[in-house]
Amino acid sequence: MQKGSHRPVLLAEVVAALGCRPGGLWVDGTLGAGGHAEAILRATAPDGRLLGCDRDAGALERARSRLEPFVTRIALHHADHRRLPDLLDASGLGPANGILLDLGVSSLQLDDPERGFSFRDDGPLDMRMDRSEATTAADLVNRLPEKEIASLLARYGEEPAARRIARAIARERDEAPITTTTRLAAIVAGAIGRRGGEGRDSVARRGRPSRARRGAAGASPGRGPLHPATRTFQAVRIAVNRELEGLDRLLEEATLRLRPGGRIAVISFHSLEDRIVKRTFRALARRCICPRDLPLCACGRADLVRLPHLKPLRPGPEEIRDNPRSRSARLRVAERLAGGAP
Repeated sequence: MQKGSHRPVLLAEVVAALGCRPGGLWVDGTLGAGGHAEAILRATAPDGRLLGCDRDAGALERARSRLEPFVTRIALHHADHRRLPDLLDASGLGPANGILLDLGVSSLQLDDPERGFSFRDDGPLDMRMDRSEATTAADLVNRLPEKEIASLLARYGEEPAARRIARAIARERDEAPITTTTRLAAIVAGAIGRRGGEGRDSVARRGRPSRARRGAAGASPGRGPLHPATRTFQAVRIAVNRELEGLDRLLEEATLRLRPGGRIAVISFHSLEDRIVKRTFRALARRCICPRDLPLCACGRADLVRLPHLKPLRPGPEEIRDNPRSRSARLRVAERLAGGAP
């Protein structure tokens, strides 16, 4: 796969999981370059409508250009996906038939050195998905106290050498501010040395396709060992973009805006995201809080969703072969039940 190419991950699986069909309202909360949205619009022709948003203004313009043939059936917004419930309410289009969220950073962002997501190329230490936001990765790395950096690396990168890396960052920034991706990567590598892979479920995985949204920041799409800076870059990126903040609430609020039988599909690429999705969906599917030995429900909290698949859907061998960056993708689906009430 060439740099900058766009391969939406699990494309056929997403269209099938959402139950795409003509008509209705469909939502893509993470448009990227518009690959999933295009497939949804084709599957819902001739009169299906799509509401989409992306926090990256550049990605939104690419999606708008790609979706030009469907201009009469789309409404696109420059907005964080956490604003989806408000956008849906304001649209007046009614409950949705299907909602897609493809979480994380895109390959188009990873492959642009000027965005500062990857340590593979030298670039400014930025990492903002929405470039109108004030705080960059350089701001966090240079301003946070050493203990907070260590906590951030441990929490969002599950980095075992978090304290050692934080100590090295604090020492190096006293000499000169850390402003480039390659300098941060070199500091991390110097602190912990070049190490091999650390388990198949490493949260800082190799990169992914565009809108195959990537968990790792600049990691190789091959099967080689993790670069020592991979976990650090993921952790800083998650902190800069507050990627996990409010995700559980978004899933709950979005589910409430599905019509009965409508589905929400979420693609995640590292265990931190997937854990939140799994936990939230399971909680919505088991809302009754009555004691297990009570013969009838007395709390009145009907299940809000059912889970069509007990385990996440994963890319098949062909997709992984053609698009190695899809390897860590996980797709979870929940279907709104008619009886579930807010």
